[in-house]
Amino acid sequence: MAKDAKASAREALESARPSLIDLSHRIHAHPELGYEEERASGWLCELLADAGFQVERGVCNIPTAFIARAGSGPLHVSICAEYDALPGIGHACGHNIIAAMSAGAGIAAARAADEAGLTVTVVGTPAEEVGNVGGKILLLERGAFNDAHAAMMVHPAPIDGITPPMIAAALFDVQYEGKESHASAFPEMGINAADALTVAQVAIGLLRQHIRSTDRIHGIVTHGGDAPNVVPAHTTAKYMVRAQTIEELAEVRQKVFRCFEAGALATGSKLEIIGGEKPYAQVVHDAALAELYRRNAESVGRQFPDLGKAGNRFAASTDMGNVSLAIPSIHPMIGIDSYPAVNHQPEFTAHCISEAADKALWDGALAMAWTAIDMASTPSIRDRLLARGAGPRP
Repeated sequence: MAKDAKASAREALESARPSLIDLSHRIHAHPELGYEEERASGWLCELLADAGFQVERGVCNIPTAFIARAGSGPLHVSICAEYDALPGIGHACGHNIIAAMSAGAGIAAARAADEAGLTVTVVGTPAEEVGNVGGKILLLERGAFNDAHAAMMVHPAPIDGITPPMIAAALFDVQYEGKESHASAFPEMGINAADALTVAQVAIGLLRQHIRSTDRIHGIVTHGGDAPNVVPAHTTAKYMVRAQTIEELAEVRQKVFRCFEAGALATGSKLEIIGGEKPYAQVVHDAALAELYRRNAESVGRQFPDLGKAGNRFAASTDMGNVSLAIPSIHPMIGIDSYPAVNHQPEFTAHCISEAADKALWDGALAMAWTAIDMASTPSIRDRLLARGAGPRP
C-alpha cells in the first residue's frame, strides 16, 4: 500500500511542480518581513485551495497565518511553511523555498492521504526570523497544533543534514535614557547614554571568557546619539543570546542583563530591556522520524556528508524548536549547492532561486510527503504516535 501511495504522491507533486517553482520565485521577488507577509500567505492559500485543501486564513488572531487541511485519516501530520524575509537582504535564509516545498509536500501527501490513513495539514507560520515571539510560538500557544501527532519542515542550507543542532535563543531590545547637554561647554550637566551602552558592551566582552563555548552573545547598536556636540541622551541596541537549551539560555541571559545593568549604574542612565519573554527553544529531532526522512531523501538522490566535529559548530535557532518540545518533530536541512555562500548572506539570497534551489524544492517536498506516508504505514511509528495522542505536551 505504501508503495502505491508514494507513487500517487509523486504524480501529484509532478503535476504541481511548475506552480510550486513559480511560487518560490514570486515570494523571493517580493520579500516581506515577519507578520507582514500578506502576499506570500495569500499566494500559498490560493495554491492550496486550488489543490483541494480546506483553507482557513488568519488563524489564531495572526493575520498572515493559515491552516490548510486535507485527508481524514487517523494519523495527523502538520507540515510547517515559513515565508518571511530578512531586513535588507531579502530571502537570505531561503524561506521562499520552504514555503513552496511545504506546500508541495502537503499537496503530494494529500493525494495519498486517505489511502495511507493520513490527515495532512500545511500550517502557515509567519515571522520565524523575528527572534522573539515567533509565529510558531503563538500558533502553538493558541492551539494550531492541538490535533497534530507529528510536525516537520525542511530548511535550505549549503549542504544536506538530517539532525542539525539548533540551539535556544532570546532576542531583546535595550534602551538607555540619559540627559542631553552641550558636550564641550557643559558636559558635567549631561548623562551619557552612549557611555552606558559602551560599558555594557565592554562587560559583555569580558563575560565571554566565563560562559560555555556553546553560548552565543551578539547584537547591534540601533541608535547611538544624534549629534557629536550633544551628550547622547537616548541610545538603543538589539541583542541576541543563545545557548544549547532553554534552561542554559535562562542562565546566560541573566548574566548578560547584568552587563546592561552595569552600564546604567556606571553612568546614571535609566535602562529598559524589552522583549525576550518568548525565546526560541532548542530543536529536539525525533530519531525515528528523522531516519524515515533520511531514507526517503536518499531515495530521491540526496546525500548526507559526515561533517564530524565541524557539524557541531552549526548554531542557528528557530521557533520550530518550541514545536519540537511539544510534538514529535524533525527539521532537516536540504542543500542548494551554495557554498561558500551561507545562510544570511546576500550571496545566499541569489542562490535561493537557482536551478539547485528548484531541485531542492522538489526533492524536499517529495521526501517529506513520503515520510508522512511512512509514518502512517510503519506500525511501530504509527502506533507510538497515536498512543501518545495528538497535540502538545508540557
